[in-house]
Amino acid sequence: MSTTVTKNKNNTPSERRQVLGLLWKIFLPMAIGIGVVMWLFHREFNPEVWDSIHFDARVIACILLAWLFMIGRDFGLTWRFRALTDHQLSWRKALKVDMLCEFTSCVTPSAVGGSALGMVYLNREGIEFGRATTLMMTTLFLDEFFFVLSIPVIMLLVPYSELFDFGHGSFTVGLQSVFWGVYAIVFLWTSILFFGIIIRPHGIHRFLNWLFNFRLLRKWAPKVDQLGQNMEATGRDLRKRPLRWWLETFGATALSWSSRYLVVNALFLGFAPHADQLIVFARQFVVWICLMISPTPGSAGISEWLFTTYYGDLIHSAGIALIIALFWRIISYYIYLLVGACILPSWIRDSFRKSPRNNL
Repeated sequence: MSTTVTKNKNNTPSERRQVLGLLWKIFLPMAIGIGVVMWLFHREFNPEVWDSIHFDARVIACILLAWLFMIGRDFGLTWRFRALTDHQLSWRKALKVDMLCEFTSCVTPSAVGGSALGMVYLNREGIEFGRATTLMMTTLFLDEFFFVLSIPVIMLLVPYSELFDFGHGSFTVGLQSVFWGVYAIVFLWTSILFFGIIIRPHGIHRFLNWLFNFRLLRKWAPKVDQLGQNMEATGRDLRKRPLRWWLETFGATALSWSSRYLVVNALFLGFAPHADQLIVFARQFVVWICLMISPTPGSAGISEWLFTTYYGDLIHSAGIALIIALFWRIISYYIYLLVGACILPSWIRDSFRKSPRNNL
């Protein structure tokens, strides 16, 4: 009994640090996002705009539709985790992993993403760590592959001028530069993943080791070598997969991203029904490509500013654009901060309980 009490006493400061760290990770992106929203409201908002909005049955139905699309996004990712693990994860566990990954995305810069701890979450739900790493690399490849394939389709369906050449001068020039620069990086990275996972994993591994053996790149050599090992392991797993498995996992990926984008379409139907829905949908691809390099946690602040500036010409009212952006971020971002904050503490406690006794 005395030993147990001592352990509890010793764990209390650690638990407090974990709670404080969690609160800080939640507070920082919320503070950034709310701060930018307040600044935008101060600069752009006209009280008459709010008075002109009537929350009638159509507007409320469209807001509910936006929530439904966000549920569709989570269903797609939960379905994908189930498919990737050959249904080893239950629907409940797969949903928990999805929520934890999304929470990680909310509290880390967009370049890091939710996959940074995804293998840990999968491992704690019963997936071997090596296989969990392979699965998270597979999700990364599927996401990037979706973007690489979708952008040319969008460019064929939507006039280029509706995406980049609609005024705002320096903003559209900067937006084009960021978009095509990031897309080029994504295309290159996806090509490396494709050849490193599907075509020639061992050859790409050897090439990367050779490249990062040069003096200027040598400090990253251990991480690159680990990346190459992960690509080889992922390749061995994926090359055995049947066509049906690929269709299922890529279909779940497409469903999750498309549902996320359709959240904005639903909000436009409610607040700006005369906007071209295809253009609204297409511009989401541009927004998310640009947000991939956001330095703030969960793109807090930058998302709100980019949305109101980029979509403003479709609404002809900065105030309405700001209201749509606020609903968009509540549905697609702030809710995951709250859900993650509720799930993570109990997940941490359960994970420690599952740890072997000799690790205590």
